[in-house]
Amino acid sequence: MLNKVCPSSCLSMFLFLQAAKILANLIVMGSGILVRAVVQAYRQALTNAAKSGVAQETLQNAARRVSKVMTEQEARQILGVTEDSAWEEIVQKYENLFETNAKNGSFYIQSKVHQAKECLEGLYRSKGEWPPSHESV
Repeated sequence: MLNKVCPSSCLSMFLFLQAAKILANLIVMGSGILVRAVVQAYRQALTNAAKSGVAQETLQNAARRVSKVMTEQEARQILGVTEDSAWEEIVQKYENLFETNAKNGSFYIQSKVHQAKECLEGLYRSKGEWPPSHESV
């Protein structure tokens, strides 16, 4: 009776759907195996890195980059002053750049400008060129 109601096209459709289910199951199982293998390899890589000291070295390099002190050259470049610039010129450039970036809302640039002034201030103090009659801004 099934053959009369459902011709061979129904049977081929049924087989196609069964094959699709099997293929989908294989893909799901295969991806699960692949994910477990990747996780295991990652864990092994972390273990190897910890044993060889690579992780510690990476952390130390990152800490050095974060706590990097601004160089004199970088500070002068940010403020747009030369080695021959007087302290008054440095303060004037600092105030101008700081106020300009306060209006535009660029806190990052403001902090760089402030760091540059502090760097040069420390440099002038250490060289004994700090004018005693002028206070820091």
